[in-house]
Amino acid sequence: MDHASRHLSELDFVRKTGLRPEDVKGKLVLDVGCGMGRFAEVVTRWGGRVVGIDLSAAAEVAATNLSDRDFVAFQADLFLLPFALETFDCIYSMGVLHSTPDCEKAVKALPQYLRPGGTLVVWLYSGYNKWYRFADHYRKITANISPHKLHIVLRLTVPFFYWLDRRLRLAPIVGKPVAGVIHHLFPVSRHPDPEVRVLDTLDWYSPKYQSKHTYAQVFRWFESCGLQELTVGEVAVGIRGKKPSTTGWSENKSAEKPSA
Repeated sequence: MDHASRHLSELDFVRKTGLRPEDVKGKLVLDVGCGMGRFAEVVTRWGGRVVGIDLSAAAEVAATNLSDRDFVAFQADLFLLPFALETFDCIYSMGVLHSTPDCEKAVKALPQYLRPGGTLVVWLYSGYNKWYRFADHYRKITANISPHKLHIVLRLTVPFFYWLDRRLRLAPIVGKPVAGVIHHLFPVSRHPDPEVRVLDTLDWYSPKYQSKHTYAQVFRWFESCGLQELTVGEVAVGIRGKKPSTTGWSENKSAEKPSA
């Protein structure tokens, strides 16, 4: 969570979504996969009224963390949301939908809950970054380990590999190439905050499902739902689209059969 002397989540949110305070102030916003409330804290601080959903009991933690904010949380399945259609001014999902069994279906489930003129923003793991591909192989094992036990292991291994990476990069000539090879073979987060570094790495290795995507792929999904004015964030793959204000938009678009 951000605090007075640290605004890393806010910076991350801006870079990945392109959203600014003026985009959410006074708006009703849905945070899909809110976790413990990291990004909902940012949006409520900007003046947004936020509803958070999470499949896990993290929704309860978010409710506690943001009890003094204009925020409410539900433990809910994004494919069975307990909301009326066209309820929200803005919907965002940060690094969550790629951990569902069908990312395309998950993205297309959301526009129906947007009001006309509303905005959908998603950030997904990039299909362009090849360096963390080895994590996919390790996850065949790590996804079967309890998150608690895996967290204990990563609290020991992540600091070591991060330290080794820093040391090797200081070595002349061969240091950086060797560091790059090790980072490909044993991917860990390089986040500047040690705690976030461990948690980000846990997020790579613990999910049963994890997909990577390209701009072209996600643009097609947005366009098939009738979303317009598509823009991208600074960090791949972040995409933002707007639901038309006209009444011609069909609620059935989000229920279309996923493309091959």
